[in-house]
Amino acid sequence: MLEAIFAPQSVAVLGASPEPARLGHRVLKNIIDHGYQGRIYPIHPRATEVLGLRAYPSVLDVPDPIDLAVIVIPPQHVNAAVDECGRKGIRGLVVITAGFKEVGGAGRELERELLATVRRYGMRMIGPNSLGIIDTISQLNASFANAMPLPGNIALMSQSGAICTAILDWSYQQGIGFSRFVSLGNKADVDEVALLEAWNRDEHSKVILAYLEAIDDGPGFIRVAREVTKCTPVVAIKSGTTAAGTRAASSHTGSLAGSETAYEAAFAQSGILRARTMNELFDLALVFAYQPMIRGNRVAIVTNAGGPGIIATDAVERSGLAMAEFTPETIRRLQEKLPPNANFFNPIDVIGDATPDRYAWAIEAALADPNVDGLIVLFTPQAVSDPLVTARLIADLTKQSNKPVVTSFMGGASLVEAVRALNEAHIPNYLFPERAVQSLAAMYRQSLWQQRPAPTYRHFDVDRDRVAQLFAEVRAAGRVELGEVEAREVMEAYGMRLPKSRLAHTPEEAVAIANEFGYPVVMKISSPDILHKSDIGGVRVGLSDATAVRDAFELIEYRARKYVPSARIWGILVQEMVRKGREVLVGVSRDPQFGPLIAVGMGGIYVEVLKDVAFRLAPLSVEEVREQIRSIRAYPLLRGVRGEPPADIAAIEETVLRVSQLVTDFPEIVEMDINPLVVHHEGEGAIVLDARIILN
Repeated sequence: MLEAIFAPQSVAVLGASPEPARLGHRVLKNIIDHGYQGRIYPIHPRATEVLGLRAYPSVLDVPDPIDLAVIVIPPQHVNAAVDECGRKGIRGLVVITAGFKEVGGAGRELERELLATVRRYGMRMIGPNSLGIIDTISQLNASFANAMPLPGNIALMSQSGAICTAILDWSYQQGIGFSRFVSLGNKADVDEVALLEAWNRDEHSKVILAYLEAIDDGPGFIRVAREVTKCTPVVAIKSGTTAAGTRAASSHTGSLAGSETAYEAAFAQSGILRARTMNELFDLALVFAYQPMIRGNRVAIVTNAGGPGIIATDAVERSGLAMAEFTPETIRRLQEKLPPNANFFNPIDVIGDATPDRYAWAIEAALADPNVDGLIVLFTPQAVSDPLVTARLIADLTKQSNKPVVTSFMGGASLVEAVRALNEAHIPNYLFPERAVQSLAAMYRQSLWQQRPAPTYRHFDVDRDRVAQLFAEVRAAGRVELGEVEAREVMEAYGMRLPKSRLAHTPEEAVAIANEFGYPVVMKISSPDILHKSDIGGVRVGLSDATAVRDAFELIEYRARKYVPSARIWGILVQEMVRKGREVLVGVSRDPQFGPLIAVGMGGIYVEVLKDVAFRLAPLSVEEVREQIRSIRAYPLLRGVRGEPPADIAAIEETVLRVSQLVTDFPEIVEMDINPLVVHHEGEGAIVLDARIILN
């Protein structure tokens, strides 16, 4: 259906004005001036001709079929105009008009009415509040941008029209071309998910760039992005990552931004490469658009100065790439061609008086080496060096290479012509070596993502009906938080191990239970009204005989009635004392955009002080859980250090997978904590010691 927007045979411009100062005039002029070959129909209530084309009062007056309507009229008239478009059979809309959801109040209601009309006729709509769209394949510039981008293989979507125009201006300076250029605006209908679906396996686009302020359909975004990124790199910059930025994003498009942690997890789990800055967005656009995909992580560096070579080498080691080890044949070739004081190993230092030929010898040798997957060429201005000739040689030598080559010509005024030559040859050039390295590192991450096998999902045999019944009982009691006994039942229904425990209602009953379990035992208050038991002294541990159990029962009950007089006391929970192990936290919070967000981390100081927690979005695959656990900084402690046996990591993985299934099955769970999960030595399992569940 989006073909009507990107490849229409005919376009109507509603609001096409004969007055040059009007936005509708500019949009129509852009369509005419930039080579669009389809039929064009200006729509204006009074004009009979606009820019040499016959004008019509309404789309209903146009005798021919229309594929796309571009709307640039006051907001209060848009819905009626869209209704006429629907009656005309128009399939695509680009609504440039602002004054909808982004202004709140009446604007939000206008947008609801507009979307209802669009849906009623089965149309697709970009906007409202959009700069417009540009498609260089069909040569359609249906926007009020100042220029038409150069043809190329980068597709761009942006929630900000101003970001679009800034990127367009930058692209002219860099000689960078685009295939498609879309300002999403308020995303009332077509959003980033719909565009990703439309651009999946698009032969005209080698990389997709996205400027995002909010994602409304989080699960849909992840599902589609996973498929698209297996073939096409997607680089996204997400704004609104701070509290102030989130408020600004909300006022800009009227969207909720969602949690930063959830976005981070969503991008990681869907293969999206996240750019932190506009610089990084452009850097990655260049390397993906114009260089072949890197197949390994081994890179070579050619430099005419030691300092930049060292900086680049350090950046390589930090980035997940590796310095290639040259074959003896490569070293021999370099020794034959380079002066004795050059460095023949990696990084290759052709030294400060390097001629273009010396660069050529080094580049040829490095690219021919089977141990090299990518090449970084560094150049600093020297008295005897010729930057322009060197740049042209690099372009010629790398033209037929199946390995990515990036450069860092470090300097300013003396390198302008050389950098222009590199841009024209589509060799990505970066002002500093670190940016060149980071671009290849991102390419390597994309390569690894594309080589990933299909994910593995486990489905456990659980008692879902029992959990549904428990939740219904909690709601019927007017509560949203489960008591500990209820939370234990949920854990047991989903196959998680828990310590033996039973409710006691008298001291004698508590002693009998403790005698059955064996000493020592733990005792806790059980009340739906006392959620933080330790705060009132409602927990006693290490009780080693009957006297201690009786005393603990009376003390816990006394403290509960003293500090929370109105609390409903269900009894005192007697629990077997679990032997020590590594303590792990498994938590869940429900993000409004993406759904359940699962946290895993080591307990105690690691979570509370060091914030050593890894987050992923459910439902989780086996591979995602494995990566999640391995990504926490304290993971080596689970593997065992200084002779300590490893923890049962497989038991942690299974617990997280069972939690993932639970929160996926029951979207009413908004918060959940297993704290701690006590993990014993490898092969000995893990036990849920305490759990907390809150429903919406």
